[in-house]
Amino acid sequence: MKEHSPHVTRAWVLHPDIYADSQRRPAGPALAEAVALAAALPDLEVAGTDVIRLQKAHPGKLFGSGKIEELGAKFNAADVELVLVDGPVTPVQQRNLEKEWGVKLLDRTGLILEIFSDRAATREGVLQVEMAALSYQRTRLVRAWTHLERQRGGFGFVGGPGETQLEADRRAIDDQLVRLRRQLDKVVRTRDLHRKARAKVPYPIVALVGYTNAGKSTLFNRLTGAEVMVKDMLFATLDPTMRTVTLENGLDVILSDTVGFISDLPTELVAAFRATLEEVLAADVICHVRDISHAETEEQAEDVRTILSNLGVPDTTPQIEVWNKIDRIFPDDRAALRARAARDDDVVTLSAVTGEGMEDFLAAVTAALDAEKHDTTLALGFDEGRKRAWLFERGLVTREDQTEDGFRLDVTWSRKQEAQFARL
Repeated sequence: MKEHSPHVTRAWVLHPDIYADSQRRPAGPALAEAVALAAALPDLEVAGTDVIRLQKAHPGKLFGSGKIEELGAKFNAADVELVLVDGPVTPVQQRNLEKEWGVKLLDRTGLILEIFSDRAATREGVLQVEMAALSYQRTRLVRAWTHLERQRGGFGFVGGPGETQLEADRRAIDDQLVRLRRQLDKVVRTRDLHRKARAKVPYPIVALVGYTNAGKSTLFNRLTGAEVMVKDMLFATLDPTMRTVTLENGLDVILSDTVGFISDLPTELVAAFRATLEEVLAADVICHVRDISHAETEEQAEDVRTILSNLGVPDTTPQIEVWNKIDRIFPDDRAALRARAARDDDVVTLSAVTGEGMEDFLAAVTAALDAEKHDTTLALGFDEGRKRAWLFERGLVTREDQTEDGFRLDVTWSRKQEAQFARL
């Protein structure tokens, strides 16, 4: 039986550089990131790119008529089927541009949703992406539901023939959202039970966070021996993965690999993936992994800090900056980079690929966990044997004296362990 090769969609990436937008990013790096996002989709070929400089966005068609005509000629000559606009596009602008060019069009939010829909593997991830996609499409009913192809597991924004028509009105979408929320609530409750079960285990949680493609999964795999998907592309990891790791001092910790962050993350996805990112809120130490070789590493780091702040990560949670990918830095620059990092106790340099700097990283994690510990003296009655056993099982007791009423114990523990003990 003859196998047919999958259809490759030819796409063109546009980055509108709008002067009136005071928050706009440098056009070159922004376009490069948009191309990398496009490359993260299977069966997609980037046929060309353009930076379109504008004083301000045109309400009806985003671009001026002359530029629309010029771009249309390019798309026609290159057999382009899909245009990716790196920025927000209103439903009216999308409809008008699709009509002018005779192609499908995706804005930045739609592209990221398409990537997420293609990558989500766990039940929770799939449900969250479906909810995010429905919330996004609900605002774009001007298009009706003509682009929801299911053949390759995505939502069909990029898909071709074989599309299936879904509900075309808001009530139908709302009904579907209610159904998905009920399903997701069940999954989240199960996840919460797992989290509470882990809370009974005296293992601190170390969360790896960072900009997408910073090397979190490579670091996770080196530390745990796991086989989390690692690829040089944006959003290679979507679903959180957790493993137990024993540090050099013998301490067991739970290491959590999380979804990568990105600038201008769609608001629909921030809300939908909050449950996934709750692991970060519960972390005892957060390791912010940075691609220090990237030209925009400082801007990426600021985006990550903003998202962590918006998630409500407590200021008291220890954070370590991990300057990854130093193997990509020239030797002379690498020495200067290490010297900079050495001036800050909360910064380490390493290469998750070669293993260089791993000892320093593990020492920093151990120090961060130890820094959280404090000494307390407890008085327990003879009838509180379970609490006493709990303390000894976890190696928290540094001294014990027997009194007339029970036991006097000196303990060294973390805030988390103290809270766990209070619940016994």
